[in-house]
Amino acid sequence: ITTVPTGFEHTAAEEIKEKIGVDARISKDRGRVFFPITTDKLFQVHLLRSVDNLFVVVEEYHHYQFKESKEETLMELQQLASTLPWTNALEVWKQNGTLKKKKGHRRGGNTAKSKPNCEGVGGSMASTEQQELPQENSAPEGWAGDTQAMETSTQDSDETGHGSKLIKFRVTCNRAGDKHSFSSNEAARDFGGAVQEFFQWKADMTKFDIEVLLNIHNEEVVIGIALTEESLHRRNISHFGPTTLRSTLCYGMLRLCKPQASDIILDPMCGTGAIPLEGAIEFNHSFYVAGDNNDMAVNRTVNNICHIQKRRADKGSMSGLPIDTVQWDLCSLPIRTSSVDIIITDMPFGKRMGSRKKNWDLYPSCLREMARVCRPGSGKAVLLTQDKKCFSKAISRMGGLWRKQHTVWVNVGGLHAGVYLLKRTGAVFGQTPEDVYESRGAVHMQGEEKDDKELS
Repeated sequence: ITTVPTGFEHTAAEEIKEKIGVDARISKDRGRVFFPITTDKLFQVHLLRSVDNLFVVVEEYHHYQFKESKEETLMELQQLASTLPWTNALEVWKQNGTLKKKKGHRRGGNTAKSKPNCEGVGGSMASTEQQELPQENSAPEGWAGDTQAMETSTQDSDETGHGSKLIKFRVTCNRAGDKHSFSSNEAARDFGGAVQEFFQWKADMTKFDIEVLLNIHNEEVVIGIALTEESLHRRNISHFGPTTLRSTLCYGMLRLCKPQASDIILDPMCGTGAIPLEGAIEFNHSFYVAGDNNDMAVNRTVNNICHIQKRRADKGSMSGLPIDTVQWDLCSLPIRTSSVDIIITDMPFGKRMGSRKKNWDLYPSCLREMARVCRPGSGKAVLLTQDKKCFSKAISRMGGLWRKQHTVWVNVGGLHAGVYLLKRTGAVFGQTPEDVYESRGAVHMQGEEKDDKELS
């Protein structure tokens, strides 16, 4: 089971089919994808670009019959812990730990974040060689049973002697549905207590070796074990900004516009460079130009590019990336008209960055400038925004320069946002009424008015 950016489940399923060769099943619970693999392909799963967190499924119930009373339900969850088929899942967890150790990763605490829509949480791996270790009967004080994020970092030793150290674990419960008599906290507490009693593991909320996932979505119940020590979406960025996009969401946006060899791809509001960086790594036959009007954002992008290049050089691979960075005015780009194939960017939501009021001026101006530099007839834009009303109004004022082709609804930090795929129409920039009245400057306006009169 993998957790993926909500809305991009089909993208993840396509990638899994392409790279691993198996059919994936999309869960009714948005943001989750299930697929079967053999352990020899475990390494390939970690290389998937569209997935946030990975779990091995212990057991899955499509129509779990919960008891009516809270006490009976919680008692049943406790009894469930000792009857589950843990053996195969724990074997996969052990192999996964060995795999990560070979790669030289430092084992850390859990750093993945989950959202109220139950997108899931990632846990850490350990290189423990035993499944059951000496007894430890201390009862846990509390359990990470809600869907709030926990971030910790630990320096525990990876080495464990036979019988010399206890396995530490935690249970995380994500619950969605209004017909349950219990809370996620209560489910995690009671199920976790039973897991502890069965295995004689030690409960630890932060320095855990194993994270057990209890996912409840209406009457669907999935029990799993985490295989990622931190979400895979953090792979590219070392210098984070206030609104850095997850690399997995960037990958989904890039796949939506299908980059081709030699395409010029522009991110005019690049922030930390998450989108063009993901593109330059994964779709490296295109060339990316990342720009922003904020000097701090441009510096972060440059630092992130340097970080990736150094990491690649250290591994002995080609360090160069097909990407350049520029500081510019978004509404007056230093780029030739009709010279860009794809524009892909995260537009300001008006929440943490900018304001809704400013967006009413900004969106029409930047969409018009994007239309100017984008190739008529073949150019595309993939734009992410939560300010849907303002965006739709701005598109309607473009005089037919852009046409909406597809919208993917996504969850970005708890906000309901849209990823819009736009097609640049064949309309010539500067020859629609909107361009004349809201042009990029007085000089251009005079020229465009003259052209418009000649045409009429």
